[in-house]
Amino acid sequence: MLNKSCGFWMQAIFDFMRSYPAVPAFVLLFGGVAVWHAWQFRLKPLAIPKAKINAIVDDLIAQHGPDAEDWARGYEEEQWYRSDTYEQGKWRRVRRELWRRYHAGEWE
Repeated sequence: MLNKSCGFWMQAIFDFMRSYPAVPAFVLLFGGVAVWHAWQFRLKPLAIPKAKINAIVDDLIAQHGPDAEDWARGYEEEQWYRSDTYEQGKWRRVRRELWRRYHAGEWE
């Protein structure tokens, strides 16, 4: 009975895809954009070495003191306006490190 039921649903899905070919195309397009965005914004910035992020954070703290997080947010927002998701993800990591240091009491 399970095989007969599964066969019915599979046939219904294939019939739908044949009747409305644009729907699967849009689903694939949307899925592709979602995967690309996850790669550029979340995963690719994780490949930046921690030492480089720490160096950027140290420079921001040295240059801007207590306003370092505001400057990092500004850089992240600038990359958002330029639609550069990789750089936006990099600055998000910098902001996270600044927040980590702030909550650990390493920076005020």
